Amino acid sequence: MVTTVQPVFTTIDHGRTSDAVVRQIESLILEGVLRDGDRLPGERDLAASMNVSRPVLREALKALEARGLIVARQGGGNYVANVVGEVFSAPMRELIAAHPKATADYLEYRREIEAITAEMAARRSTSGDRQMIASIIQRMEEVHAAGDFDAEAEIDVEFHNAVGECAHNFILLHSLRSCYRLLSDGVFQSRAKLYHLRGAREALLAQHRSIAGAILAGDAAAAREAAMAHIDFIIQATAESERADDWQRVAQLRLQHRLQGRTSSAPEALSPGLGGEADGE
Repeated sequence: MVTTVQPVFTTIDHGRTSDAVVRQIESLILEGVLRDGDRLPGERDLAASMNVSRPVLREALKALEARGLIVARQGGGNYVANVVGEVFSAPMRELIAAHPKATADYLEYRREIEAITAEMAARRSTSGDRQMIASIIQRMEEVHAAGDFDAEAEIDVEFHNAVGECAHNFILLHSLRSCYRLLSDGVFQSRAKLYHLRGAREALLAQHRSIAGAILAGDAAAAREAAMAHIDFIIQATAESERADDWQRVAQLRLQHRLQGRTSSAPEALSPGLGGEADGE
């Protein structure tokens, strides 16, 4: 879903040059305020918001486009480019999707990085950050109650992205966004299976509440512990899901083999002479 960004741009009071415009938009992208796919306001509105002339703004937009930070669409405005998605190239994404060990490595990475992120979020979150976290948890509870699996999966990623934003570290933020992009794009198909495991949805919601509660309370140690426990659960649940799939595969093969065996042995059971009776009797 494309969103049009309006209120985040500020007036440039001094040095109203294209370089100053570029620096402001760059900072908004780096800080994670502007996200991939966000549409910038129209030239007139954006120039007025930043208190620069339209020629100055156009020069800045061209410079940002040349650097791959924004994309201009013919007749459709300017959009923040998919800069995060470029962290994993298409060939690498295909390799990750094709190798089961990548899932284990992915979860191992998330366990450590999310522990650090949650700890930092608990220490650094502002009142606005905490309001955002509380709002996401409320919406998460609503979609959980509605039993909307797709919406639950989407808000799961949104929650973890929000925790990354609360840590106020550029490198963590964009590393996590590229990490979660793999989830959103379905590179790891096992995620959807977790929601169908008995009790998994309730457990995941409780874990998200624990992470959020620790961040809202400013308890860094509890936030770190809750984040690690969350990934530990996902690791265990993923293994159980894969084991259940393997059991189902084996059970299906056994059933198929038995059915085929009965079919192939049926003519022999009815064949004359097998019971010791003479021909013609």
